[in-house]
Amino acid sequence: MKLAILSRSPDCYSTQRLTEAARHRGHDAEVLDTIKFAIDLERGAPDLYYRQKQIEDFDAVLPRIGASITYYGTAVVRQFQEMDVFCANTAHGINNSRDKLRSLQLLSRHHIGIPRTTFVHSKRDVLPAIERVGGAPVVIKLIEGTQGIGVLLAETVKQAEAIIELLQSQKQNVLIQKFVAESKGRDIRAFVVGDRVVAAMRRVAQGQEFRSNVHRGGIAERVELPPEYVETAVRATQIMGLQVAGVDMLESNSGPQIMEVNSSPGLEGIETCTGLDVAGAVIEYIAAQVDFPEIDVRQRLTVSKGYGVSEIYIPEGAKFVGKTIRETQLYEHDINVLTLYRGAKVIPNPKPERELEANDKLLCFGKLEAMRGMVPAKTRRRRRPDISDLPADVVHAGETETSD
Repeated sequence: MKLAILSRSPDCYSTQRLTEAARHRGHDAEVLDTIKFAIDLERGAPDLYYRQKQIEDFDAVLPRIGASITYYGTAVVRQFQEMDVFCANTAHGINNSRDKLRSLQLLSRHHIGIPRTTFVHSKRDVLPAIERVGGAPVVIKLIEGTQGIGVLLAETVKQAEAIIELLQSQKQNVLIQKFVAESKGRDIRAFVVGDRVVAAMRRVAQGQEFRSNVHRGGIAERVELPPEYVETAVRATQIMGLQVAGVDMLESNSGPQIMEVNSSPGLEGIETCTGLDVAGAVIEYIAAQVDFPEIDVRQRLTVSKGYGVSEIYIPEGAKFVGKTIRETQLYEHDINVLTLYRGAKVIPNPKPERELEANDKLLCFGKLEAMRGMVPAKTRRRRRPDISDLPADVVHAGETETSD
């Protein structure tokens, strides 16, 4: 396998260990500076150049994209994807995880534990938002930040107001998050590769510091995770669209709560703490996957005219409740059920004999018109607003807003 490791820091521990692990297993690994690529586009021929030389023969790419170059870095990764090169993490997954708000929005609808969080813009909404997450103390986070940078603890409501006002005056977007007191300055870092947690450590903050990041002086210890924590870490990684990730979780009274899913997790802390060859696990996973490159399923499936991917929701009292998937006759309507979502459970490729329950969601591929027919008529009417003529008194001149 010929592997490209995208990194701006060839001498850092993580990059060196990944390169060493790949070469130790007989693979050809090259470290390429992410911003030294040029992206060429023409009809039917996506190309990449590195230092003015055309890229042609890589089997796989392992992105190590820093926060400061997210836009350009994900553009390079996306170009590799369009060239059908296997990417350990896709551009879509990296973007999902890099934005704290977006990642929490994705996790919140999949029954994954997260600290109660709110996002506001108006100053008048700050106090009600703090109350909704449970009152002070609260954690205030910049939407983009790594290694504990941009994470602040406000002990009182007054402190929280002052911090938020200051950050917003600097054009920073912030999240207000419930402080999970029982975590006591501790968190779990689970290193996920594919569908496994290959290593885990508990990080403990020192002194008055509430952030447990190793970069902030936290001390790490090896830990064996309970099944609930393993499942949460793997599912969070998959929901983000990642295959290699560091998942940070708080140990709350209600179970694991996700703080962050990191698409470029460092190796030094976890390898030193656990004594495990995490870099080797990453390389072996990539080598096993190169014949099955990650693709954008929705994009590929929706190129067929009239066909697409959509969700069918089964509400209380729906005609499908109590029926098996076969009895719904979806297949006869040219609709295939890809995945069944039931509460916190994800059931891929469900058997035709599986009985449906209220509040199930079916991820389906098939004729879009047929799937629209599964939506109640009242809902369909709401989705298709009538277009009326403009009122006679509408003034067309002197508009102040910018037109599209």
